Amino acid sequence: MKDCITEEHLYLAFSHQYRDSIFPLHTSISLFLLSYCDCKLFKIFLVPTGEDVGDQCVTKNLPGDLEVHLISRCQLPEVVQSCSLPAVVVKDGKFCRAGLSVVLRHIIQKTYEADPSKKDVLELLGFKKTCLKACAEVSQWTRLCEISIPLAVERFLTASPEHCQGIPPDILQFERKLGEPVRVHNDDKIRRQKLQQQKAGTKAAVPVLGEEGTKELKAGEVHEHPPPSLELSVAFSKLLVQEASDAVNREASHIRRTKTSDLPLLDHIFAEGLYFTVADLVLLPCIHQFLVSSKKQGRNLVNLPLISSWYRRVQEVPGVKKAAGKCNMELLQLPELMSAPEEEAQDFSSVPDELEEESEDSHFIGGPRPTMTKLMENGIEAKFSPHPCPSWTLDWTSLPSAVSPGEGKMSRDRALRKQQQLNNLVAVVTKLAKPGDVIVDFCSGGGHVGIVLAHMMPSCQVVLIENKELSLIRAKDRSDELGLNNIWFIQANLDYFKGTFNIGVALHACGVATDMVIEHCIRARAAFVISPCCYGFIQNTVKFKYPR
Repeated sequence: MKDCITEEHLYLAFSHQYRDSIFPLHTSISLFLLSYCDCKLFKIFLVPTGEDVGDQCVTKNLPGDLEVHLISRCQLPEVVQSCSLPAVVVKDGKFCRAGLSVVLRHIIQKTYEADPSKKDVLELLGFKKTCLKACAEVSQWTRLCEISIPLAVERFLTASPEHCQGIPPDILQFERKLGEPVRVHNDDKIRRQKLQQQKAGTKAAVPVLGEEGTKELKAGEVHEHPPPSLELSVAFSKLLVQEASDAVNREASHIRRTKTSDLPLLDHIFAEGLYFTVADLVLLPCIHQFLVSSKKQGRNLVNLPLISSWYRRVQEVPGVKKAAGKCNMELLQLPELMSAPEEEAQDFSSVPDELEEESEDSHFIGGPRPTMTKLMENGIEAKFSPHPCPSWTLDWTSLPSAVSPGEGKMSRDRALRKQQQLNNLVAVVTKLAKPGDVIVDFCSGGGHVGIVLAHMMPSCQVVLIENKELSLIRAKDRSDELGLNNIWFIQANLDYFKGTFNIGVALHACGVATDMVIEHCIRARAAFVISPCCYGFIQNTVKFKYPR
């Protein structure tokens, strides 16, 4: 294990405990991942959301091997007070990561950095390390896992018994998602192997990966577990650190000649497809609480055969039962469920298909060229003229080199254009700002705007908010080089910033993000100086529909 890992503080909200979980569910999910990864790199603080919470009440259902401290909201570092929890902050209090997906991904990455032998932990980030990386404002899948299902389960558990509920629509949405065909980066090869297996009429043996069976499993040894599918073989072979190709035989020549359109589709094994990812660890505590509550109410789960199979399968993954035991989660042993008869099955057509990014105006096309064409067709033409305020020019040669956008890893030509944009933006913000103002640079990227503002206006507090970790780390390195003390860095989705501010700034926030920034500033009653995206196409999302 690597030494000299910087200590970071993890802040989790605490509202109450119910059965074997801590609420909000985001906290239970975070603690479950820490237990699964066997990660003790963070100093953990629980932040009560109410005033009548005592130490004994808080520590009752915590993982036994984690040291947890109690802290009030007013004692939080200032940067954390501006964010939704969970949040992680480094010791200097300037760099904060907020929101469930960002925090969980960070825990996984830190665990692997501290102990590179934990390759199974890194695999939780999925193909190209993108699992739950897209922000919930634009990714329907991230939104379902990170927000919709946890909230739906919390509402389901707190509803009064006299108000008998059906299955929450978001749970049904997950059931439907599990029934969709799987697409993976090498699915053509796996689908051909599945076709060969179907034609041969045989099923390969697959390891039984229950907690007990895993301990005794020797290299290359498999236990018969009928009837395993090819998808199961491929999925669990990866968990055993074997090559997927070892789980199946090379396909015959007539199988290789089969057209792709004639190949069988792949079935879901885990939440995102064939492979176990952090999405499964997010959903397990939520679905577990829903199933426990449904069982106590005597509900029939006949409408959820795929979720039931997924719940049983996740328990077979090495380490899951051990983590559940640490978190005092008593996982259920569900029977095999068949699909519901037509007269019993719930009408899935009534569930809004939020995972399909469609709208009433599905033919809407945004972007600069279509927009300019529309304007010209209506007699509106852009005319270019000299700059109305030529004095809006910073003396870049007199500024430290780290202030220049050229330090942010871009070409000379692009850096010059960026300087010209910054000349205008900084001039307008300077006119608006007063000493003590908080200026937020939304979608800050590498900090080209925020760093210039922080350097030019030392009496103002500047906050950079960006979802991409590497961009924000580059910005902090430049800030550290300049010795700036009036700047914070927050890696988070825009919605997870809850702080008050006076001026919002955004330079080329991509696509729909510009509208999201404007809405955020209006809600905060803040001034805003914004130049929209110059190339990204806007698209309909859960929050925004176009044209507006």
